[in-house]
Amino acid sequence: MNGIIHQCSHPNDDDVHFRISEDKIFANIFHYLEVLFRIIKPRKVFFMAVDGVAPRAKMNQQRGRRFRSAKEAEDKIKKALEKGETLPTEARFDSNCITPGTEFMARLNEHLKYFVNMKISTDKSWQGITVYLSGHETPGEGEHKIMEFIRSEKAKPHHDPNTRHCLYGLDADLIMLGLTSHEAHFALLREEVRFGGKKAQRVCAPEETTFHLLHLSLMREYIDYEFSPVKDKISFEYDIERIIDDWILMGFLVGNDFIPHLPHLHINHDALPLLYRTYMAILPELGGYINENGHLNLERFEKYLTRLSDFDREHFSEVFVDLKWFESKVGNKYLNEAAGIAAEEARKNKQKKQKAQENSISLAALEKNEGEVTPKTTLEDEPEDDDLFETEFRQYKRTYYMTKMGVEVVSDAFLADQAECYVQAIQWILHYYYHGVQSWSWYYPYHYAPYLSDIHNISELKIKFDLGKPFMPFEQLLAVLPAASKDLLPKCYQHLMTSQDSPIIEYYPPDFKTDLNGKQQEWEAVVLIPFIDEKRLLQAMESCNKGLKEEEKRRNTHSACLMYWYDKDAEFQYLSPWPEKFPAIERCHTRYKTIPLDAWHVEITHNKITKINKSALYFCGFPTLKHIKHKFYLKKSGVQVFQQSSHGENMMLEIIVDENSKDQMVENVASSILGKRVFVNWPHLEEARVVAVSDGETKFYLEEPHGTQKLYMGNAVPPTKVAYVGDKEQSMWVKEVQGISEQYQRRKGIIIHETSVVVYAQLLTGNRYQLNQNGEVYLEKQWSKQALPFVYQTVVKDIKAFDSRFSSIKTLDDLFPPGSTAFMLGSPYYGCMGEVLDSQDVIPEGRIRVVFNIPCEPQLDTLIQNQHKYSVKYNPAYILASRLGVSGYLVSRFTGSIFIGRGSKKNPHGDHKANVGLNLKFNKKNEEVPGYTKKVGNEWMYSSAVEQLLAEYLERVPELFNYVGKNSQEDICYEDDIWPGEDENGAEKVQEIVAWLKAHPVSALSRSSCDLQILDAAIVEKIEEEVEKCKQRKSNKKVRVTVKPHLLFRPLEQQKGVVPDRDAEYRLFDRVVNVRENFSVPVGLRGTIIGIKGATRETDVLFEVLFDEEFLGGLTIRCSPARGYRLPSSALINLSHGSRSEMGNQKLMAIVKPQPAVNNYNSYASDLSSVCSQKVHLGGLNHSPRSLFVPTQAQSKQDDEFCSIWQSLQSSGKSHHIQQNMHEKGAVLPQEIKLGPGHQFHKPGFNDGRTQMLKEILKIDGSDLQTKNEVKSQVTDVATPSSRQDCHGAAVQYRPTKKMAAYMNKHSPGGPQNTPAIETGGHPFPCPQPALSTVSELSRVCSLLGMSQPDFSFLKTPQTMTVCHIKLSNGLLVHGPQCHSEAEAKEKAALFALQRLGSIGVNFASPPPPTVFPNYQPLGVPVPPGSIPPVFAQPPANMMPPSSHMFGPVSWSTPVPKHYYPGTYPGNVSLAGTIPVGSHNQFIPLQVTKKRAASKKNFELKEFQSSPQAAPLKNEQPMSSDHIQQDSSSAPLKSPQAAQSTVSFQDNVATPSVPHNKSTPNTSSKRKPRKLAVNFGAPKSSE
Repeated sequence: MNGIIHQCSHPNDDDVHFRISEDKIFANIFHYLEVLFRIIKPRKVFFMAVDGVAPRAKMNQQRGRRFRSAKEAEDKIKKALEKGETLPTEARFDSNCITPGTEFMARLNEHLKYFVNMKISTDKSWQGITVYLSGHETPGEGEHKIMEFIRSEKAKPHHDPNTRHCLYGLDADLIMLGLTSHEAHFALLREEVRFGGKKAQRVCAPEETTFHLLHLSLMREYIDYEFSPVKDKISFEYDIERIIDDWILMGFLVGNDFIPHLPHLHINHDALPLLYRTYMAILPELGGYINENGHLNLERFEKYLTRLSDFDREHFSEVFVDLKWFESKVGNKYLNEAAGIAAEEARKNKQKKQKAQENSISLAALEKNEGEVTPKTTLEDEPEDDDLFETEFRQYKRTYYMTKMGVEVVSDAFLADQAECYVQAIQWILHYYYHGVQSWSWYYPYHYAPYLSDIHNISELKIKFDLGKPFMPFEQLLAVLPAASKDLLPKCYQHLMTSQDSPIIEYYPPDFKTDLNGKQQEWEAVVLIPFIDEKRLLQAMESCNKGLKEEEKRRNTHSACLMYWYDKDAEFQYLSPWPEKFPAIERCHTRYKTIPLDAWHVEITHNKITKINKSALYFCGFPTLKHIKHKFYLKKSGVQVFQQSSHGENMMLEIIVDENSKDQMVENVASSILGKRVFVNWPHLEEARVVAVSDGETKFYLEEPHGTQKLYMGNAVPPTKVAYVGDKEQSMWVKEVQGISEQYQRRKGIIIHETSVVVYAQLLTGNRYQLNQNGEVYLEKQWSKQALPFVYQTVVKDIKAFDSRFSSIKTLDDLFPPGSTAFMLGSPYYGCMGEVLDSQDVIPEGRIRVVFNIPCEPQLDTLIQNQHKYSVKYNPAYILASRLGVSGYLVSRFTGSIFIGRGSKKNPHGDHKANVGLNLKFNKKNEEVPGYTKKVGNEWMYSSAVEQLLAEYLERVPELFNYVGKNSQEDICYEDDIWPGEDENGAEKVQEIVAWLKAHPVSALSRSSCDLQILDAAIVEKIEEEVEKCKQRKSNKKVRVTVKPHLLFRPLEQQKGVVPDRDAEYRLFDRVVNVRENFSVPVGLRGTIIGIKGATRETDVLFEVLFDEEFLGGLTIRCSPARGYRLPSSALINLSHGSRSEMGNQKLMAIVKPQPAVNNYNSYASDLSSVCSQKVHLGGLNHSPRSLFVPTQAQSKQDDEFCSIWQSLQSSGKSHHIQQNMHEKGAVLPQEIKLGPGHQFHKPGFNDGRTQMLKEILKIDGSDLQTKNEVKSQVTDVATPSSRQDCHGAAVQYRPTKKMAAYMNKHSPGGPQNTPAIETGGHPFPCPQPALSTVSELSRVCSLLGMSQPDFSFLKTPQTMTVCHIKLSNGLLVHGPQCHSEAEAKEKAALFALQRLGSIGVNFASPPPPTVFPNYQPLGVPVPPGSIPPVFAQPPANMMPPSSHMFGPVSWSTPVPKHYYPGTYPGNVSLAGTIPVGSHNQFIPLQVTKKRAASKKNFELKEFQSSPQAAPLKNEQPMSSDHIQQDSSSAPLKSPQAAQSTVSFQDNVATPSVPHNKSTPNTSSKRKPRKLAVNFGAPKSSE
């Protein structure tokens, strides 16, 4: 916990102006804990441990740190005041108060108790687990308190070896601690550590932080590999658990929190490889392991240290050779003082001996004496051994002890004491890590460690520890705090730190030295302050204790750990510790008990910590190197760790591939894994479903209806297709393979060798609840829509993995308990949040009763159309340059970074370089600064703000611009070259520039990735204004409906990662609602997308959302404080997608069975009145299986009524296309739907905006919930699609769902793009034609026209979509829309190309026109299967005939019995919505939308697309304008928009004119259909 407290209270110590209020600190800590809880998702225990009073051994380090931090803070303030900065008046936060016993910690503890009670009472995810809070009053370091708990759990007889642990913290100590547990599934969670570059400011928001998991499961296997060479050399059993124990021991020798590092052993100087090599060399001679379950085997340890001490000599020999060389060059001026003194002494000895030694000692002599250690009485004696090297070595060590430890005589006794202390320290630490504290009072009494070669004769030592007692909080405060932090102590003790008469004043030096002692970072330096004498400290305090107040006495105690859990029967009010800032918990459901201090103490003898259970299963998320055959070796390969290539050796893994095996043949791979579930991305295995397999020449892929994602288990044969890969795809394949193998080698140190097969798979995103036929609920795996490439040799099949999906939900009652929250995925009310009511009476019918809230939505349409007025304008560099009167090169150079070195080019002073660039663009990191710079393609663009900045800069230092302009080839400029004059001080100038840049607000701007699509701050401000206006309207309606369960989304933790509506597409300005519970953003809060951050994986794409309200934990993303957040698509439902689908794509209508006509209605007015005036029972209604509402009345046959309605639809140019689904009984799972043949009716599109839709009966309980705007009818309503009744009336708009498109491509005669299917005799029925895909149809048309075959190419967008380009040999270039897969993109682009061929007048034979109103057959004669005759004549112009261009057959099922149908139904969308209308009459407009929010223009595909709301279909029978006008006048218009959406056609002209009003918005190039709750009929063009 302490890491979190530090991070949330003083995130950046370099900023002396930073101030933070205490309530903000507490709120930040709460928020950080919530985020960590969500990341970890504990199942049983959540243990929060704050550091309590530490053992005395740790206090020396704490004392050093606190003295240093007080001194650094003082220095920084001093510097700031010298510069003339004015500091805030309120006191800065003193981080030293994060020590047990301070008032701050006492308040924090109360707030943490409040937080735990609040979370358990209000957050479901906290209710199933036990929460432990071990506060600052419980003695012990936080992580050691947690380990004590784990040890006591392991000691229990029923401990589960498959328990998974996750420990949070940045301390490297945690690696050792985690490994001491010997648990197979142990991970460490830590913030990403970034080394190199300038010290990045830590961001406080945990959401903005990248977290890393360190898997100890993998680490254990790597340690095994590291030490495996000794397997064959040792006489005893090789046991990796024992090796790990020794590995932990070796780690202590380079220093830790309790002891200093051994001299010259530094990790960055390769100390660890040295320790490991020595260990492997000596282990065969030891006869066993050194660390025996936390007990040090002294005899073996001594042998190891003796072998290691060779290093001391080697190190000295290097120094020694250097000294000799210096001596010969410089006389006696030694650079190293200690070595100098040693060498002086040695020379005196030499002179006494009169032994002239010629220059340096030969290496042979060195080697001969290396192993010899001659016993000496004292080092002071004149050496008997004449060996100069040993003499000088001893002198060298002696000087170390004298200068570092301040001893005058380095005697044997002193060295023996040093050795004993050090060994004792190692044993204490081992106990501490393995068994807990064995002595509270022991500590290492020196600032420095002895030389390795001086630690000998230790095998006989008897090491005993006295347990003692921990300090009381105030005793620790006095022991570790500097005088500068005296205010953190009670008043009565403060004089002990400052008064000259204090008996312990020498422990609080105002000034002190630090010694880097071979380290590089300032924080690693030894702080040279005296160790506290415990007895003197306690004596001095005793006299002051009586001055303590009652509250202070309470603070100065130890208390036990608290254990909390949820109890629904408990209910009481929990008062807030700070009522003004945090509300009281009115209904608290928490129970707690205190755990005694020694409850978890495990006797050393009973310690089972090092037992390991071999039966542990594989858990997804705990990676292992098993499963794939590989070999391993150490090699310098520059694997990237912490953003840098490593300099040392890397443990490389090399996958072994059997080249000759048949397994590597693509057809065998396809037959074994296609359509099956595998694990990809070894060793960090992830579950995925294989959809294609390719070897670069042949590709096997699943041919499935769109939206189907079935696993083919057992012997089920997947529907497979084979294709030969074209050149373009082949080179893509090669690139993919190169990318993957490079990533494996550079980041993971794995060599994957030649790849023969690439597997394309969809990753598991989560599980979704589905219903089976018996009405039982089960979890079904959901796969990503995106297929990613993986190389076959890293794919793992058939492993037994632990399935963590445990679900208590078995029935609909469990899934939708009354009072739970659900979101609507059907239409109307798409995306609305509702509360489930008691549904007992309707559950048997497969329905859930919900009350939906229908909030008012802001109107962003005008803002979208006028966004160019508010967005920042960017210009290329040359435009800025011409305005500023400088070259474009200077603009480009100064907006990046410019380095100025000290001195001149010829005579540089040191390596220091100052960066005087504006830092507004980052090419390497691909980042830009919104509002200032923008990268378009490869070119940088700049805003006027940059121009002003540069103008100001230019005015300040014109000579710098001048110099850089003239010396453009130089990377680094130098001060003295820019300001060469004698009187000019370059260094001062540079400091002035740097200070100006630092003080300028531009230095604090946030950067964002260039792949990010964003709305500028000015537009975001306008959106906020619109939202405020909307809030003032305050219309919050409620409506009660019964809904089919598959159209409700319940935010459940088991479904984590599941995208609520897979068809939704996201654009800037889209309105969304958060559906993720227990997250920072309140569930149900609505917002607007203001940024989209692309990613290679679909699931990693993040949307920046501006929410309508502020909330705790909100971020500031170009918006008002605390209103922004970044969320993935799994957390959102896209409301705009819902309204686009309702308004834009065709409606699905509930079709009445057509009967012969009795009378002809020519207008809709009568049609409306006949339906609305008599509350008819809808008989013969083909009840849509996806409908959300159930017709409650019996379905009576009032044929005439329906025929007349049908006829009225017909007479307005509408015939219908229905396919009856043959499934009359039982629900079918989505993957198994088969479409039966049926009657086909054709319907040209809507010719005016007033099309009245028949709607299924809304089953609405109680009109009291409705408002006056809603239609009150209980039985039949007619909805007007063109006016959405104030956005949320009960108007139901429909459009087909998604699988239809795929089905139409396959099953409509000739496919949706077939050529004329009408016989020349004008006979109105289509001839059957073989099913063709658009692509093959396009090829056929091209060959008919004598053109060569079309050329397809693909382009990937940053949002991971695919665009297909088609080049035809007549020079025509067609761009398709953005799609999710190449196959889909290809189909749609082919459709556009066919459109285009039609619109540019390629002559196709058109059939002669039939009569205008053909007579219907007489009553009683059944309508033959096939199409109803068209209503208007075919045009004789050279247009493509209206074959089923846009829409294929739509299937309908017969009335379905009342039970729940779990899957999606086969009707799926027409392609109408996906055909963009070109800006140069590239395509014929399909339909014209009513006025609708215009989405962002898609610059890549200069197209717009009108949503098929109310205009005629392409190539419809043209009518004269007056006909439409007359029609418009005859029926009462429901809304002004409908009038706008009428279209006037000119007779016999191929391209209908689109009215240029605002009703044709520019939208992005692809529109996806959406699930409907009530299905209305599918219009289709006549064949």
